[in-house]
Amino acid sequence: MQIIKRSGQKQTYDPGKITAAIQKVFVSIGQPAPPSVLNDLLSRIEALLGPGADRPVEQIQDKVEQALMESGFYPQAKSYILYRQKRTALRDLRASLATAAGDPQLLPCLEKIQRDFPEQAYSLQALQIKFTSFLKADMPADERLTALIKAAVELTTKEAPQWEMIAARLLRHQFSQRLSREMDKRGLHTFSQKVRYLTEEGLYGRYISEHYTAPELEAAAAFLCPERDDLFTYSGLDLLLQRYVISTHDHIPLESPQEMFLGIALHLAMAETGDRLGWVKRFYDLLSKMEVTMATPTLANARKPYHQLSSCFIDTVPDSLDGIYRSIDNFAKVSKFGGGMGLYFGKVRATGSSIRGFQGAAGGVIRWIKLVNDTAVAVDQLGVRQGAVAVYLDVWHKDLPEFLQLRTNNGDDRMKAHDVFPAVCYPDLFWRLASGDLDQPWHLLCPHQVLAVKGYSLEDYWGEEWEKRYLDCVRDARLTKRTMRIKDIVRLILRSAVETGTPFAFNRDIVNRANPNGHQGMIYCSNLCTEIAQNMAPI
Repeated sequence: MQIIKRSGQKQTYDPGKITAAIQKVFVSIGQPAPPSVLNDLLSRIEALLGPGADRPVEQIQDKVEQALMESGFYPQAKSYILYRQKRTALRDLRASLATAAGDPQLLPCLEKIQRDFPEQAYSLQALQIKFTSFLKADMPADERLTALIKAAVELTTKEAPQWEMIAARLLRHQFSQRLSREMDKRGLHTFSQKVRYLTEEGLYGRYISEHYTAPELEAAAAFLCPERDDLFTYSGLDLLLQRYVISTHDHIPLESPQEMFLGIALHLAMAETGDRLGWVKRFYDLLSKMEVTMATPTLANARKPYHQLSSCFIDTVPDSLDGIYRSIDNFAKVSKFGGGMGLYFGKVRATGSSIRGFQGAAGGVIRWIKLVNDTAVAVDQLGVRQGAVAVYLDVWHKDLPEFLQLRTNNGDDRMKAHDVFPAVCYPDLFWRLASGDLDQPWHLLCPHQVLAVKGYSLEDYWGEEWEKRYLDCVRDARLTKRTMRIKDIVRLILRSAVETGTPFAFNRDIVNRANPNGHQGMIYCSNLCTEIAQNMAPI
């Protein structure tokens, strides 16, 4: 005997499912049924059904009600009837919502949402009420589904945070429908076909096909677990679909989130010589289960023709026109393929310094940082994200006060750079003086003038040697100094930190003291995320 489900699909009759359902009825009133009672009820139900023909699921449930009543289990029968009524109401609500959204294929998604989020706070009735407020009579089906997603997003609150997960389920359904249509339009029905097509379109790196055969790609496709998309929040899935899945040059997505994870895994496992597909599965599982995430360059570039995977870069900006523009050019190229950068400006001459002997000609570091800022905005990685850069300056640099106000809301807007992340490099001496007496003076110097007068670059030293040379510069009357109380500098730092979350802090003496390659060079600053330190020098 076959059971005809409400969807029209057929399923082989399984008596175990009937006895399990009956037991749930007995448990619901606090009276579990012994096996003998379950077997008697099952026999009565099968006798009522009779032999042979296929049966609709509703008819099976009617016979369960009848058997319970005829056997004298009236409380159980009442509980079962109420359960069926509740299920019918839920089905009607799903059908109404799917019809209003103009998408009959939405029903399985809504059913799974009801099953996974049974709490009253996540009732589909609340979603329907919110959705109805967005509906317009002439709204196309796809816009209706978008409005349904928006309704779930707007229901998300501190008290009901899981609406964001429900919104993600709806977004995933909408995206899957679109992706399926695009795949059918292009005749792509297997993963290996898709890889070949994307490679021919210049969207997938040819090296993937060179390292994996078509049967290997199909074996890898068997690892795909679409249900892991349920782990995404709405904001996470929306960001991933906009930025990271492969799309055509017309911005039509051709890759699912799970295929993206698999493509990254294929890329990362290319170099493995033994059990390569095993490594593909390990990498895929780590990524798709959200146990590990990758930086933007890996998510965006792995499996693609321009497969630059590095995230972090640093550069020392020289004190020359050619050098400054070379550093900006380097940053633009790094940003082009997804990298973030740390730029050290401690060698660039301060405002009012001389150029070719002409006093007061230099515009200072802020003007150059504004160019870096605009480069970060302009080179936006094919629209994936804005460029990201941290700009570092020493706490004794003459342009420090203006530097500390780069991102604050007050002051001359021509001296602002709101899209960079300022960072200050501190020697131990500064903290010692600050902890002793905040009213002590702190002297700011121009690195170009120090080099011209003293014959050395103060920033090239650290620790006791730096302190000795710094105090020597302070005593040298030939050097012009900008003197401030430490208290005033700290006040600027704190004000900026409160308003903008910057500047970052880089303790140069501590880092260089711990540098295992100190005999080979100097560490002036760190990268964008301030966790990497390595020897640096101007190019």
